[in-house]
Amino acid sequence: MEPRVVIVGAGPAGTRCAQVLVSYGIRPLVIDENNRDGGQIYRRQPSGFTRGYSQLYGTEASKAKALHECFDSLLDHIDYWPETCVWGISGKTLYASCKGEHREVEFDRLILCTGATDRLLPVKGWHHAGTFSLGGAQIALKAQAVSIGHCVVFMGTGPLLYLVAAQYVKAGAKVAAVLDTSALSQRLKALPMMLARPMVMLTGLQLMWRLWRARVPIHTGIRPDEIQGDQTSGVCAVSWFDSAGRYQRLACDAVGVGYHLRPETQLADLAKCAFGFERETGQWVMQLDDDYRTSRPNVYAAGDCARVRGADAAEAAGRLMATSVLSDLGFAIDAEFVLQQRILLKALDRFRMGLAQAFPWPADHAAQLPNEAIVCRCECITAGDLRAVVRERHACEANRAKAFSRVGMGRCQGRYCAEAGAQIIASAAHVPVETVGRLRGQAPVRPLQVSPATEASKESVK
Repeated sequence: MEPRVVIVGAGPAGTRCAQVLVSYGIRPLVIDENNRDGGQIYRRQPSGFTRGYSQLYGTEASKAKALHECFDSLLDHIDYWPETCVWGISGKTLYASCKGEHREVEFDRLILCTGATDRLLPVKGWHHAGTFSLGGAQIALKAQAVSIGHCVVFMGTGPLLYLVAAQYVKAGAKVAAVLDTSALSQRLKALPMMLARPMVMLTGLQLMWRLWRARVPIHTGIRPDEIQGDQTSGVCAVSWFDSAGRYQRLACDAVGVGYHLRPETQLADLAKCAFGFERETGQWVMQLDDDYRTSRPNVYAAGDCARVRGADAAEAAGRLMATSVLSDLGFAIDAEFVLQQRILLKALDRFRMGLAQAFPWPADHAAQLPNEAIVCRCECITAGDLRAVVRERHACEANRAKAFSRVGMGRCQGRYCAEAGAQIIASAAHVPVETVGRLRGQAPVRPLQVSPATEASKESVK
């Protein structure tokens, strides 16, 4: 019988992986949460929208179009489940939900291409209505053709900060300012590594030029102070300290925040894949071999869920991972094709390290959050609450602190608060952040629609 190969995610990595598998006669099952393929970066607009590729994707329009056309050409050769959330894994069985219907899928090979989510840093007042992640702000623009506010401030660091701000300017929205926690001196130091992709670096400079031409103020080396507002009206202003330590305040009605991206790894955690701490980025990442095999047999991972390197790397890694799956299934693989993907990925990984140096995660900002600042928005847990469990309960490990404080127990399961929470715990306990560890994944990894179970609503695929 043909092996059951399941791909979770229909972004750049999942699409290119499916393409290679299909070319060898494998018919994979592709499961995706979105209603159409493309992932976040190449998210397709809803049916009925008529915006062109150049308007939606800018300099990446040709790549987006090529990926979409590739996926469309695969539809007759794959099983495709859109709008389906994989919420659990047990043994060699996936548990998924589609519009309230429960599905169980047995697999022989599991390929995780679950992408990345926003990496967020709590700031006092970030719970006010009108505060969005950069990814959320981008989805509002791409999928709904709306701005998150009449007067928007974007705050954080990393390429996505400038991309989203430039997209808002291009769409005609009012961008009041871009506030970047990284300093220009850090980017100069990272220049040798970032030259591994000169055209991408040039694109970044063009985004900044677009903002400058639109007279959008760009402040670098800032320290966030507060997103000001109230429960009735939401956000009304942002305050920060500039690179010279001077207090600044700017009126606005919406804020987009983000500090690059973090791998979406909760399914990998449920699959019992091993993780390691990456000092350069300050994140926990999956342990992979050179061919994108995880520590668990027959489970593979590529794209931003494995290493955040962008769409080009995700496509190359998806192709390379597919050759690993095929090799493990006994197929003869084109060695030259594999070598080409490896060479490309080596350059892209050097660029990734350059970005980590140019736009570093401001760990010290998290450690110095005031006690009253909310860290976990789902459970309303403050920085002071976390410091108290360290001081009073000696909870210096992430899951122990979670048990005592409820941090990370809400709808997002720590996606948005776990990393900053670990920094606060580490600072309060005077230990390195890697010794705090990481929150264990729990099923369901997403909130589920609950309805009475009936035989008609159950579907098992074997």
